[in-house]
Amino acid sequence: MKAAIKFFIYMALIMVVMYSSGCAGQANNIQDDNEKQVQGQELQDPSGDNLATADSDHMPATDSQGTGSSATPASTTGNHAAPAALTQEANTTIVLYFANNNGYLQAEQRTVKKIPGIARQAIYELCRGPQSQSLAATIPDGTRLLDINIKDGLCIVNFSRELVAKHSGGSGAENATVYSIVNTLTQFSSINRVQILVEGQVVDSIAGHLDVSVPITRDDEIIRAGTPVQ
Repeated sequence: MKAAIKFFIYMALIMVVMYSSGCAGQANNIQDDNEKQVQGQELQDPSGDNLATADSDHMPATDSQGTGSSATPASTTGNHAAPAALTQEANTTIVLYFANNNGYLQAEQRTVKKIPGIARQAIYELCRGPQSQSLAATIPDGTRLLDINIKDGLCIVNFSRELVAKHSGGSGAENATVYSIVNTLTQFSSINRVQILVEGQVVDSIAGHLDVSVPITRDDEIIRAGTPVQ
């Protein structure tokens, strides 16, 4: 009788152990399945917000507040509209004086950028020569502007040695050279006298006929009357 009771007790204990093990294993399996399902949903999340990846091309864009929302290009938002196109730099018209076929100077208008150093720009343009085929250059080829200074109405303009070394000579050509410089510069209200230097030095003349050792004033009589060439 006692043996039978012990047998039933042992059987009951075995069944309890087996039942407990089966439930635990089933619970663990259920937990594993749930975790796999959640991970699968994260990988399939179309927003990408929960997708951890090392590829920066797939990281969600963030706005300036760091909210994680997709960034909107500034040009498409009302508060960050793209700036209007920059206005073009202002131009101005200057007058350059070149030689005509009759031994006089004739005005040629030229449009240039409106800059603070407009007198310097005018001499640069004068050295480049005329655009009109009916006019001739007055500055020898290769002549460079070295410096220009304006103070109290006096403009000191310094040229390279080519102004003298490459000059064609003759009193008419020399007059055209000197007064093309002087008349071009004195069109500006801040200049009423011009001192010409060569390599930083005062020279007696450009070609031996006209004294340029002192400041020179404008001469309108050498200018041919008429509409300026454009």
